[in-house]
Amino acid sequence: MALNKVMLIGNLGRDPEVRQTQSGEPVANFSIATTRRWRDRGSGEMNERTEWHNIVCFRGLAEICAEYLKKGSQCYIEGELRTRSYERDGQTHYRTEVHARDMQMLGSRDGADAGGREPRGGPRGNRSRDGADAGGREPRGGPRGNRRRSGADRGRHESRRATNDRADHSSPDDDLPF
Repeated sequence: MALNKVMLIGNLGRDPEVRQTQSGEPVANFSIATTRRWRDRGSGEMNERTEWHNIVCFRGLAEICAEYLKKGSQCYIEGELRTRSYERDGQTHYRTEVHARDMQMLGSRDGADAGGREPRGGPRGNRSRDGADAGGREPRGGPRGNRRRSGADRGRHESRRATNDRADHSSPDDDLPF
């Protein structure tokens, strides 16, 4: 068995660039910065390290990212790692990218994203490659909708609900899969 899954929360370093494949499918490319902060045990000094990730989105997800994401926007990306090679000036170069399957816009809900720009309207929330809801939620009556929970499951869900009730959530759309 193998697993190739990447989950990132970060800020866009540039506006998404959209191009068309030879078959006419839209492809969006952008970069996301993730920053890790920690305190040095010896000196007590705060340190930080920023990693840049190259993101590639296809079809409906590419169109949604191009429409709603801007430089500075915070978002959650889920996808898989892909490494491609290309030739430039006689040398082979390698580029590792995250091929996004899902995207969730994060940040403020007051109309302005982290870049300070107004969105152009439309829904906020989870999106998959084809533009459908991809938050792992199935419609009522779906495979999980009518399932009865065992006593252990009920207790687990009730304690999770209690934890969520105490937490200060800025938006119900900010559900992350972890």
